[in-house]
Amino acid sequence: MPAPRVSFEFFPPKTPEATGRLWETVRELAPLQPSFVSVTYGAGGSTQGRTLSTVRSVRESGITTAPHLSCIGSEKAQLRDLLAQYREEGIDSLVALRGDLPSGMGGIGELRYAN
Repeated sequence: MPAPRVSFEFFPPKTPEATGRLWETVRELAPLQPSFVSVTYGAGGSTQGRTLSTVRSVRESGITTAPHLSCIGSEKAQLRDLLAQYREEGIDSLVALRGDLPSGMGGIGELRYAN
């Protein structure tokens, strides 16, 4: 029987203390040899910059790392720009999500639900 494959999801740290906890967690989980880890992308792109910097850092530790790409509330051009940036960074794995509409956000953007 093959060994189970696991992945973990991280939130981009907001403080120096949270950054320290993230690295403690990465060190503790690395022996489990995750297939990959993902890094969340805040509602409405609120953590986009921190997502990318976290992906860069974790990837440097040798773990395959994939940023979330939340599509709800996004414009196509905005997503194209972000994907181009990821390509320039050499990021070739993504976790693409429809995402939930953030509280108070008026519209879902150019992308629509499929029925």
